[in-house]
Amino acid sequence: MNSVFWLVASAMVLIALLIILPPLWRKPDNKAADDLDQRNIKIARDRLAELQANKESGGLSQAQYDEQVAELELALSDDLELINPTINTHSQGRWLVYVLVAAIPFLSASFYWTLGDYQAIGRVDEPTQASQTDSAMPSPEVINKMVAGLAEKLKQEPKNLEGWLMLGRSYKMLQRFPESVEAFAHAYQLAGEKVEVMLPYAEIIALSSDNTWAGKPLSLVMKALTIDPKNLNGLWFAAIANAQQGDKKTAVGYLRKLEAVLPADSPDKQQIHELIVNSENALANSGSATSSRSAVSPGVSVAIQVSMAIELQADAKPEDTVFVYAQALSGPKMPLAIVRKQVKDLPLSVSLTDAQSMLPNMKLSNFKQVRFLARISKSGNPMPQTGDLIGVIEQATLADHKEHKIIINDRMK
Repeated sequence: MNSVFWLVASAMVLIALLIILPPLWRKPDNKAADDLDQRNIKIARDRLAELQANKESGGLSQAQYDEQVAELELALSDDLELINPTINTHSQGRWLVYVLVAAIPFLSASFYWTLGDYQAIGRVDEPTQASQTDSAMPSPEVINKMVAGLAEKLKQEPKNLEGWLMLGRSYKMLQRFPESVEAFAHAYQLAGEKVEVMLPYAEIIALSSDNTWAGKPLSLVMKALTIDPKNLNGLWFAAIANAQQGDKKTAVGYLRKLEAVLPADSPDKQQIHELIVNSENALANSGSATSSRSAVSPGVSVAIQVSMAIELQADAKPEDTVFVYAQALSGPKMPLAIVRKQVKDLPLSVSLTDAQSMLPNMKLSNFKQVRFLARISKSGNPMPQTGDLIGVIEQATLADHKEHKIIINDRMK
């Protein structure tokens, strides 16, 4: 159990006992009671002397004297008895001290064991369970309202760097790319040459331009790499940008740098290595590779129809991301071509072409047979994750030119 919890709980119980017990344990002030008795007796004696003087002077008859003396004796008797019940009650109630000493800690522990959570102190900095469940995720309407509120706030606080970065990431998540570009542009103006701003800015510009990295995106990436030459995202973006421009050799160079800085236990390291090997083989054997691709048109386009099984429809939200892509049957799992949509677009039809490839030597027209996949990602992450919904065509021949139908009917384990 958490030692901090027990320390705090013990201190609170001790404070409660210190507040409750002293009044019960304290002895009555008998001296004060004795003084009060003596004062009442003196008053009665003085009154009796006055009555006797009045009787002797003829002011009172014997009957009146006897009546007032009786009243005086009765009043004195009442005054003297007032202290004794208090003393007796106080001494009789001291047993309650022992009961409370045992009962307060016992009852406190019992109630907290039933209703409390002693481990909560250790989870102060952890996200709540509700925030990690789909049921606790805010609705699209709430998200849009929050983003709109942030945008309004930034009109009043135009120099809030973190606010502009958050707004840019929010627009990116909502796939509102032009607005995301504008938000990241504000952040870039405020931050200047900072890698953590330049790279997401470059990425969103490319996404807003059909994943084209030429021009400003590449320029931002290269600036970032001069500041942080081992930045993982920067090296990956540089490889993509150079490959798109046909500079395969430079692209492979960046991939090699990326492989070198990836942790040994990274799941991406092996895929990057395979991609490097395949790219170098393509560079060394470009002639034979060209002849082997003659069976497939360089301008290949594949029609894909995607739908979702009825039993899984309740597990996806309209704004969840749908990735439709092709993979080689063996080797790197890098998409040969990829299209990004949303669940609300289902059922949908898309075309996969060489224009959607990430590297020139890893595109549809390089292969005769491929695997087609459609995956619903709740996080919007291109990398597959446990819990994603998926549909697969394990093997398809590109030369048949037919429309391929994918049904999303399974969940990634």
